Parts: sequence; structure tokens; C-alpha cells
Amino acid sequence: MKTTKTITDRVCVISFDGRLDTVTAPEVQPEIDAAIDECKNITLDFSNVPYISSAGLRILLAGHKRAAAAGGSLKLVHVSDEIMEVFEMTGFADILTIEGDKRR
Repeated sequence: MKTTKTITDRVCVISFDGRLDTVTAPEVQPEIDAAIDECKNITLDFSNVPYISSAGLRILLAGHKRAAAAGGSLKLVHVSDEIMEVFEMTGFADILTIEGDKRR
């Protein structure tokens, strides 16, 4: 999993490239935590994420809770239909802020 972080107007944007699964989630978790400490408001760009496992879901939920506790937010953008289907089946679509979600 390759990640790229940019900061614009006190919003950290983390772009992912690869699968968010059991192997990569432990690598990504500290990056999300550090971004929350630095910016509080986080945008996760899922343009190049073809797959997410339960381990990936777990770190998104933890990041969402941690950002909210810090008075910030965590938002996902450019989520593919396949990943959105996983979010809908697991109920994460009702928990996470997903930009461009046509249901909202």
C-alpha cells in the first residue's frame, strides 16, 4: 500500500494506492493517527483502492472515532461502487462520511 499525504487549509488528505487489508492496515493506522494529531480534519482519497477487508474497516472506524473525539472529522472521497457496496452491507455507509454518496 502506497500512501501520499498533503495538507491544505488545515485538512490532511491521505491518498491510498492498493488494497486496504490485513497486511496493509497496520501500516496505514499510524498514518491516519498522525494526520489526526496534525490536522484533526482528514480526507481519505479512495480513488485507487480496489479492495477493503474487515481489518481496513476496523481502522476506518477507529480513525472516525478518534477524529470525532479530537473535535475533527474523517471523510472518504472517490469511493468505488465495489467498496461502497461493502460499506453498505456492513452498515459503515451510515457511520462514515462519504462524499458523493448518492443516498445522502
